[in-house]
Amino acid sequence: MELAFTEDQLMLRDTVRELFRREGSADQLRAVWNGDATRFDRVWSTLGDMGVLTMCAGKNAGGMGMTELDLVLLLEEAGRAALPDPLVETAAVAVPLLAAAEGATAARWLDVLGGGKAMAAVAFPGQQHIVFGADADLILAWHEDELHAVAGDAVAATPVQSVDRARPLATVSWQPGADTLLARGVAVYDARTRAHQRGALGAAAQLCGLTQHMLDMTVDYVKNRHQFGRPIGSFQALKHKLADTFINLEFARPVVYRAAYALAENDPDAALFVSAAKARASDAALSGAKACLQCHGAMGYSFEYDLHMWMKRAWTLAAAWGDARWHRRQVGNNLFAKRGS
Repeated sequence: MELAFTEDQLMLRDTVRELFRREGSADQLRAVWNGDATRFDRVWSTLGDMGVLTMCAGKNAGGMGMTELDLVLLLEEAGRAALPDPLVETAAVAVPLLAAAEGATAARWLDVLGGGKAMAAVAFPGQQHIVFGADADLILAWHEDELHAVAGDAVAATPVQSVDRARPLATVSWQPGADTLLARGVAVYDARTRAHQRGALGAAAQLCGLTQHMLDMTVDYVKNRHQFGRPIGSFQALKHKLADTFINLEFARPVVYRAAYALAENDPDAALFVSAAKARASDAALSGAKACLQCHGAMGYSFEYDLHMWMKRAWTLAAAWGDARWHRRQVGNNLFAKRGS
């Protein structure tokens, strides 16, 4: 099994990284936090023009026929930039669901999403708060054994305060109808399971990017902050914290890539690999956020400093799509099931 990325995959990652760097500065993210903006200017439409938003749809559905292994590096870059847009919900979850459905409704929404003219949210059964539920143009939602595509203006949404102001939450209510129905039957349950796996993988990839950014930010800080006549980065206690963060990230990243490969190849053990990836990436991000905050001191948590925006995104994504404890249970259940079979 070869897990090295191709030149084309790395080139696309670098292109998206440059887009986020150019259009998504910390000042622009702060504007979203302060309510002066809702997203990064031109990023979403540019991702649509590049084909990123529908890259995991088949060519017959207007996509690029690519896989989770092509998308995972881009999601990692979205985490590094703390992108205030639902890239995971749209590109990793909604688009594959729409591409697998048949009919004019799915085709119409794929066309709109692919052009970067709309954003999608996903509402799983029993989910209390929906990410971008009040802002999305499309919400994919399940009702019993049915999957529905509900336009944002047909949803009653109530915003809910979130610790991450650039990742808004809402409670939503909607009415299923013949005009919103995409699919029904046993296949809908399988699609829901796979959609949750893609979402968990996307969150894991973003957590790796978030951890990398927090680590880079903190390394720069400890090299320039002086105490007792020398950089605080020379103190052994801080060196150990940052080294541990680096090691945890280096161990998490290949597990995330392996999970992307499993989903791309329809591996029967994909659920195990995805849960391992989400648990590992969540642990790395949470411990990394704690270490970076400790290296900065109280200033790291202040609203005037940038670190808190990435740190709070790490907190929310670590809890999203199943937290580390939930996914470790899933790993155990999978392993016991395999042992007993």
